[in-house]
Amino acid sequence: MIKFTTTALPGVTIIEPQIFPDERGYFFETFQAERYHSQGLPVKFVQDNFSHSKKDVVRGLHYQLERPQGKLVNVLSGRILDIIVDIRLDSPTFGQHVAIELDDKSHKQIYIPPGFAHGFCALSDNANVLYKCTDFYHKPSERGIIWNDPELNLPWPVKTPILSPKDLVFSKLSEMAKDQLPRYKA
Repeated sequence: MIKFTTTALPGVTIIEPQIFPDERGYFFETFQAERYHSQGLPVKFVQDNFSHSKKDVVRGLHYQLERPQGKLVNVLSGRILDIIVDIRLDSPTFGQHVAIELDDKSHKQIYIPPGFAHGFCALSDNANVLYKCTDFYHKPSERGIIWNDPELNLPWPVKTPILSPKDLVFSKLSEMAKDQLPRYKA
């Protein structure tokens, strides 16, 4: 049976699949619309993204403003620390985060609703991550928060990560203009 666990951030859900091992290996469902829908999760995804990262790569913290994306994150190989931050203005959990380790052994997934910033750090030598998105990538909507924002106190496991040039220049959450953050919808 698939296990769905809510987190301290409303809508952010951990999914633990039922794994069927045998002498050949194992089998599990990575997505099943009826089960996910029964837990209030979306079942319409329009884009799948794949990333390959070396150890100590940090990707994020990313979000899209005008076309926010919900993401269903799954690690195909390796291990990551996945971090989600509530950046919705007027949200009761604004600025709070959830951090979870995802790997290719437990096959846990995490669903991140629109309105949250998302990032992860590769903990293994290589990590392959697949995430399903509820909306298309839209470059003009792309935004981010600096990975090491001291006010967020995120539990990154590296002090000097490997970052993309764009991830190096993002601002702290407290420095973001209010029109650059999503609104909380109760």
